Amino acid sequence: MSTHFGDHARTGDERNQHNQRDERNSWDEWDEAVWVWRHTVVPKGCRAEIIDGLVSVTPVSAGTGHAIAERVTRCLYEVIPDTWGVYQWLATAVPSRLGLYVPDLVVLPRAPGTGANADDHVPAAAARLVVEITSKATAHNDRVTKPAGYAQAGVPLYLLIDGLAPEAPRITLYESPEGPAYRDSTTHAFGDPVHLPAPFTVTLDTTGFPMS
Repeated sequence: MSTHFGDHARTGDERNQHNQRDERNSWDEWDEAVWVWRHTVVPKGCRAEIIDGLVSVTPVSAGTGHAIAERVTRCLYEVIPDTWGVYQWLATAVPSRLGLYVPDLVVLPRAPGTGANADDHVPAAAARLVVEITSKATAHNDRVTKPAGYAQAGVPLYLLIDGLAPEAPRITLYESPEGPAYRDSTTHAFGDPVHLPAPFTVTLDTTGFPMS
């Protein structure tokens, strides 16, 4: 009996060591990916992100994306506290998914290490709202990879403005993150009002949103 117990204990120790090695390897992968990201030469008009541990360089949104981002930014600044900011293309980190995303817009409090005071990226967990505007280069990640990453980080609201949706342009608001998914989502057509819940409590007028 004691021999069996000893074998079981050693197996537990080995399992703990294995888990610790996996955790160290994960962080090693993250540090390596961030190092490569920081040293990537990014052409003008492009952004570099880390997607599932790999650095990806894609063009930023075209003119239609800029117009939508400007409309959303104006709406948000009407309701957010003075201590918050709306930032464009601010790198947000999700180390648990080996992700460093550069959203079209992110809302977060102004504080040391975040927003305008950030070094080169901020934790996605600090965000109150993330907005992505799809382009041909980013549509798959905006629809699949990033919702899982933002949910995993605990971002309470993710607004996906998808002018390239197969059926018709649409806007999806994801809410209530739980693990790598959002429990709730609502989808609207371009032109429909989109209500953002607290802490924003504002209705976004999407009339005239340009098609991609």
